[in-house]
Amino acid sequence: MPLDLAPTPDCVHWGFFDGTVPPVAEIASGDVVTIHTVSGGTEDLPPDGRGMTVRAEHRRIVAAVEPGPGPHIMTGPIAVRGAEPGDALRVEILEVSLRDDWGFNLIRPGAGALPDLVPEGGRIHLPIDRDRGVVRMPWGLEIPARPFFGVIGTAPPPSDGRLTSIVPGAFGGNIDNKELTAGAVLHLPVWTAGALLSVGDGHAAQGDGEVCLTAVETGLTGRFRVELVKAAGLAGPWAETADHVITMGFDPDLDEAARIALRAMIALISGRTGLSAEEAYRLCSVAADLRVTQLVNRHKGIHALLPRWALKGAS
Repeated sequence: MPLDLAPTPDCVHWGFFDGTVPPVAEIASGDVVTIHTVSGGTEDLPPDGRGMTVRAEHRRIVAAVEPGPGPHIMTGPIAVRGAEPGDALRVEILEVSLRDDWGFNLIRPGAGALPDLVPEGGRIHLPIDRDRGVVRMPWGLEIPARPFFGVIGTAPPPSDGRLTSIVPGAFGGNIDNKELTAGAVLHLPVWTAGALLSVGDGHAAQGDGEVCLTAVETGLTGRFRVELVKAAGLAGPWAETADHVITMGFDPDLDEAARIALRAMIALISGRTGLSAEEAYRLCSVAADLRVTQLVNRHKGIHALLPRWALKGAS
């Protein structure tokens, strides 16, 4: 029977990635799994009487699970049979659906892209109409929902110890790339036995940058096909959609994040087409888009998108 993993206190970890955490389930390469998530600690839950439903399992998690250094509640980790360091996971995102009828958006004092703009900070709760696929803002505007998981990652090497879930890295994690909606494929390096895949940080809607600190944080359900690629030798995550290939860079310095994403795209182009680094660099300048993924995860993100058509026609 395909794995259907609910977010219970025994099947989540809160705020960290750690290669020594035992898996809560194991799958084989090629399996399709359904993963349900929740988002938000006790202070993020909407008050009673607001017409927003907080699931009982969410309340059990915030009562029973000890938070780590980051805010993200992740379902998993899931072991992939036979995965070893040096391999990769091909994670095909088959479906993403809104699970809860509410989300929240947070400004924290001293954080975000403009840390002094709202010195007192603040949290708002936002109704989500799942049938219509919209999020209602407090001033009445309806935002089209485009759900995706901000966090999808394997475990870092056990020698790295416990890492905050805030900072994305070579294992993926808090990527916050809004292109990772249904139909996208995320490629993740494997750094520890079993790969230990975790998913969380559901977003109902987000702009590139996620500038005030959060998106519309909410619970989601995702269906994924997870395939093991042996001896892939990936240095970091990359992704693809029906229209684009996507490379990513993370660094405290936004310029360096852009350089990392660009170098990865040049390598991808050269590997796919046989073009020289110079030719691939020129192609990036005339055909690729560099976008700000997020500005708020300590290590900022840039992703480079190249249309698939640009990979054709080279010898």
